[in-house]
Amino acid sequence: MQNEVMFAGFGGQGILLIGKLLAHAAMEEGYEVAWIPSYGPEMRGGTAYCTVVIGDQPIGSPIIKNPSHLVAMNRPSLEKFAPVIKPGGVVLINLSLIPVDSGRSDLDELKVPTQDIAASVGNGKAANIVALAAFVARSKLVSIDSLKHCIEVEFAAKPKLIPLNIKAMEEGVKAAL
Repeated sequence: MQNEVMFAGFGGQGILLIGKLLAHAAMEEGYEVAWIPSYGPEMRGGTAYCTVVIGDQPIGSPIIKNPSHLVAMNRPSLEKFAPVIKPGGVVLINLSLIPVDSGRSDLDELKVPTQDIAASVGNGKAANIVALAAFVARSKLVSIDSLKHCIEVEFAAKPKLIPLNIKAMEEGVKAAL
């Protein structure tokens, strides 16, 4: 079993962080993991993306042409990556910024207004956590418990952010049901 997840959006949306959180959760569950970040010349505002490869065997190459899944946080990312996702994959579309669908009927499309949900829990910056949680709830690549633990570890240096991010995670899970 091997799953590849492409996370993509604008720099500053926390794309690399949610890729890292998924990779961490997968490692906690004993999977082999590769996390490959990439971003354009401008960190904030430019395109940021990362690939997370999760497998139960050693990963031969982290370079992926056709990912299994996509989390698209902006329209250019959806338009660039949706055509290459493997049939049957989960594609999360950030409905707060993307007014269109993937244009494919062979994908499990999940539209979530991530910014709106994040704002409703108290911080619009948590839209990435909403998206990750909704994606994990739909794809079941890792458990929600593992994800929660990794969020707590990630934000341990800023403990006041933990309850907000856990709430964003819980709302993301609800949005996927």
